[in-house]
Amino acid sequence: MGRGKVELKKIENPTNRQVTFSKRRMGLLKKANELAILCDAQIGVIIFSGTGKMYEYSSPPWRIANTFDRYLKAPSTRFEEMDVQQKIIHEMTRMKDENNRLRIIMRQYMGDDLASLTLQDVSNLEQQIEFSLYKVRLRKQQLLDQHLLEMHHREMHIPGEQNNYLCHMVSHMYKLSPGLY
Repeated sequence: MGRGKVELKKIENPTNRQVTFSKRRMGLLKKANELAILCDAQIGVIIFSGTGKMYEYSSPPWRIANTFDRYLKAPSTRFEEMDVQQKIIHEMTRMKDENNRLRIIMRQYMGDDLASLTLQDVSNLEQQIEFSLYKVRLRKQQLLDQHLLEMHHREMHIPGEQNNYLCHMVSHMYKLSPGLY
C-alpha cells in the first residue's frame, strides 16, 4: 500500500522543513545520477537551500561549470539573442505601421481616401494644407525678390541693348506677381 498524497505547501516548522529538504534533495540527486547512467546524459543540478547554501550535482566526468557552459551555448537558450531579435521584430513592426500611417496621410493631402474622415478631420486637413500653401507662396516670393534684386544689380552694370532686355524682363516679372509691388 502506497503513501497518501502530500499537500504541496510550505512546511512551517523549520526542523521538519530542513529534514524534508535534505531527504528530497538526496532523492533528486539520486534520480539525476540514475538518469545520467541509464541514458548517457550530461546532467547538472544546482540547488539553493532556504538558508542560501548551494548544493550541486554534475554527471561524471563533467563538472557543473562544463554543463553550465554547454547550456549557455545551446541554440534554444540564447536569451540575449532572442531578446535582440524580438526587439528588431518589434521595431520593424512599429516602422511598418508608421510607414502605413504616413502613406494614408499623404494620400489625404493629395485629396484621396477622404471618405473615412470626420468633419473635424477634414477641417484640420484643410488648415494644414492652407498653412503649407502659405509657406510655399512665401518661399516663392523670396525667390522672386532675390531674382529681381539680381536683375536690378545687373541693370546698373550693363549698358544699352542689354539694359533694355533686362528692363523688359523686370516688367515681365512684375506682371507674373501683380499686387506684390
